[in-house]
Amino acid sequence: MKDLQTETETDTPFKPFPDEPLIRRLRGSIRHAARVLAVLMVLVIWWGVADVVYVLYSRVSVHPYYLLEISDILATFGAFMAVLIAIEVFVNIVSYLQEDGLHLDIVLATAYMAVLRKIVILDYKEVSPDYVYATAALALALSVGYYLSKSLRRTQARPHGE
Repeated sequence: MKDLQTETETDTPFKPFPDEPLIRRLRGSIRHAARVLAVLMVLVIWWGVADVVYVLYSRVSVHPYYLLEISDILATFGAFMAVLIAIEVFVNIVSYLQEDGLHLDIVLATAYMAVLRKIVILDYKEVSPDYVYATAALALALSVGYYLSKSLRRTQARPHGE
């Protein structure tokens, strides 16, 4: 019986935060701050949607009407991507609130989306080749990291021996 008790005591994972009143209050305070950030992020998302509508309207309403040039399309894509990044940040906040931690794959996907937005709106005539190579390396590193994170999660979900 004593061996069973010792075994269960050593099998329990280490708690990173001790269960004392001050730490509980501080963690509760942080969770309230995350809730405020979630509300603010929803406002930012709606503001971004309004910006997308404004960008489209302002680009389409000038002469020649209803025609978009490449720079107009890129500006519209940039506005769309900014809203999508804000949505990803909101998903990060919600993930933190629901599971009391961030998932690496969600954070990597958000960072990858931000880098892709930068690639889409990049003016290749004005940036140096080193900047383009560095951006490409960053996009590649984030995609490899995302792939590894997802494959690690799949391997951990499978029972041993399969």
